[in-house]
Amino acid sequence: MSTEPETTEQTGPGTPDPGADDGLRHDDPVGEGGTSGGGVSKNSAPEGGAAAEGDASGAGRSAGGGASEGAASTEGGASVAGTTAADGASEAGAASGGGVAPDAGGDPEDGAGASGAEAEPSDGSDGSGGGEKSEAEAELAAQRVERERIEQRKAERKGPIESGGKLSGKAADLLAAVRAVESGEKPSATVFAEPEPAPRRAAPEPAPRPRTVAPEAATAPAGPAPETVQAVRRVLAQGGAPETLAPQVAAALGEAAEERLHADPWQLLHVSGVRPEQADGFARALLGAECGPDDERRGRAFTVWLLEQAALAGHTALEAPALTAALAQRAVPDPEAALNGTLAEGEALVFQDALDDAPATEEADEDGERPVRVLVGLERYALAEESLADGLARLINSAPKEGGSASDWQRAAASAESSAAELLRAVAGHGLVLHTGGEASRVEPARLLGEAGRLGLRAWAATHSPLGRDGFGQLLRRLPREQEPSEAPAPPVATVAGLLSGAEGPGRDEDGSLALDLLVVLDAPQLDVETAALLVESLPDGARLVLAGDPAVLWSVGPGRVFADLLAARVCPQIASRLPDPGPLGELVSGIGAGELNQVAAPGKEVVIVPVRDAGEAVHRTVQLVADSVPRAIGVPAEQTVVITPGHGGAAGTGALNAALKERLNPGPGRFGGFDPGDRIAYSPAPGRTLPGQVVKADAEGLHLSCSGAHVVVPKERVETQLRHGWALTAHQAVGGRWPAVVVVLPGDASQALSRPWVYTAFSRAARHLSVVHGVEQALPRAVAEIPARPRTTRLPALLQPPAQDPGTQEQMAG
Repeated sequence: MSTEPETTEQTGPGTPDPGADDGLRHDDPVGEGGTSGGGVSKNSAPEGGAAAEGDASGAGRSAGGGASEGAASTEGGASVAGTTAADGASEAGAASGGGVAPDAGGDPEDGAGASGAEAEPSDGSDGSGGGEKSEAEAELAAQRVERERIEQRKAERKGPIESGGKLSGKAADLLAAVRAVESGEKPSATVFAEPEPAPRRAAPEPAPRPRTVAPEAATAPAGPAPETVQAVRRVLAQGGAPETLAPQVAAALGEAAEERLHADPWQLLHVSGVRPEQADGFARALLGAECGPDDERRGRAFTVWLLEQAALAGHTALEAPALTAALAQRAVPDPEAALNGTLAEGEALVFQDALDDAPATEEADEDGERPVRVLVGLERYALAEESLADGLARLINSAPKEGGSASDWQRAAASAESSAAELLRAVAGHGLVLHTGGEASRVEPARLLGEAGRLGLRAWAATHSPLGRDGFGQLLRRLPREQEPSEAPAPPVATVAGLLSGAEGPGRDEDGSLALDLLVVLDAPQLDVETAALLVESLPDGARLVLAGDPAVLWSVGPGRVFADLLAARVCPQIASRLPDPGPLGELVSGIGAGELNQVAAPGKEVVIVPVRDAGEAVHRTVQLVADSVPRAIGVPAEQTVVITPGHGGAAGTGALNAALKERLNPGPGRFGGFDPGDRIAYSPAPGRTLPGQVVKADAEGLHLSCSGAHVVVPKERVETQLRHGWALTAHQAVGGRWPAVVVVLPGDASQALSRPWVYTAFSRAARHLSVVHGVEQALPRAVAEIPARPRTTRLPALLQPPAQDPGTQEQMAG
């Protein structure tokens, strides 16, 4: 890996205001909290390197600030892990997990020092009404219909349980159980018993169906009524809150928003971006002397808000002690009463999960009970996790649909090699299979798709992003095929979002299930619990599901850690690919996954380190790399290079970098919301989804984009909330895609948020060349070695395990 201290200009474009935060729109809600670090290699300085030739400015700088260009360019090069300057980074805050931080709602990718005052937009609803339905709205509407179908099926299967009071069904029994736990009584075993499995319908016979292009008649949600918005605006003005929140409040609280706010001012916390202290001020203005910290409405609202912030951080539930501790930090006088009040009102649910690995106690041995942990969660995530566990159990316990004989599968496996043969044998006899590996391992799922198609199965693949879809489609085209290239059909690969909405993929059969027999999901770590539940519930009986991905990358933006939970649960076959990613980049990334920041030889300038002293220099060097050095020395044009940085805000976040890159690569007045034709953009039609693209034109309809070959029109009222410039991305935005060249920017203020998954994800986006603009010194190797992914509290592992029998039941069966 070589250093590249030279520049083509004497001075940079200036240092942006460190406090500026670019408007903080949350494309990527709180997830790993990670920012990134740079890679290590040794390499002779490039001839012009990934830097301009013959320039003198900055030629004597290195990571330690004293090495000359000649010294840094000698054999052995510069090692990021070997820099000696102290960084003073605090690791404890970045590595903490499990509990709820008081301000868990902030977006770590919004840069150091960002307050997190805004949260991600909810389901694409921005309060605007009317107009034609966009692709994103159609997709969200289709997913809502699917969620309603799942909930209806679960309701029919379980039915309500009479328990009196304000609660009914399982919520009331769960509340009774947790109160019994608190009082020391033995909880009722029937409360947490698993539901009887529903009878399985016969797998439909395969039949060729035309590909569905778009979902049918999914009605886009209408915005709130103007009179409702006006009424809410008056209440907000009365309480001293910004009237601009009126559309969001009306959308969140419904037609009776005015009455609900008067009755309970803390309902304002249902709006994304509103903080508890702001809700307290609003309540004091409306209630006057009646407002107090011990108000039960306040306690309930704060409890729900903390659970929502935990979901943004990836948790599907929280342990009850962690939740009550967080309530105490928010000055709730009686956290236990607030929690019980929230449960009594049905605004949250409580669960018991057995702790199999907990040490046994004498009291537990006498009672014959295992120790448990009490969890509290929101209903939507509880239903999603339970639905996902039921669907996965259905796949695991059902016989896969026949596609060729056993000998046909054996012949296919015999023609493959190593782990590819193992994958074919596992899929032949199981409904659920996990496949792990890096970028090179994708050839094995591609081989599986080809063999399954030849055996008569309707086989499809799904990826996280359009970039991943296009890349996997190119891989499928390179595989041997029976048809001539001109006769071969389009590759059977779609995005997960397009598959669920019906905009891509094989469509659905008459039963509402996806018309396929085998589904291979690439980028499986990006599946949040709700998306995974929708996907699994959409599969027909007898279908095979293969979840494939790299377990070392960042987890999903949404709550849950589905792939990691399944790997830990060991309820199905797991095939680990033995195909390593090639070259110096593959060696570097593999070491990071193992917690080591190794030096790698990069004779072809595959990895270059560019040390910088401050954020202003980082922005200047990044523009120089993208516009000049990488195209000249590596041969990768600027339009095929992406910049990855830890956050949106800050002096070297995506905002500052995109502004500088636009000025250099596509200058213009930004007449349409700051955008001009030719601008690279990052389009976020829904939380957690980012589509890279380019601005085509702007007119009265809105901003016209080209995203992976698809034409998209973004109405002008949504430009601000759904679009950013896209030369520079965060790692969460970049996951699922790869580019020929990547420039990873590590400003000094990112040191406290560095993590191994962020570094691994950012570095592994590069296919041919990686430049690291490095300003975090020793924080980088420390993060790779010592800061793994933040823990997430989920219920899926416990739900996947078979229920333990009560000792009394065992004795009766023995008798």
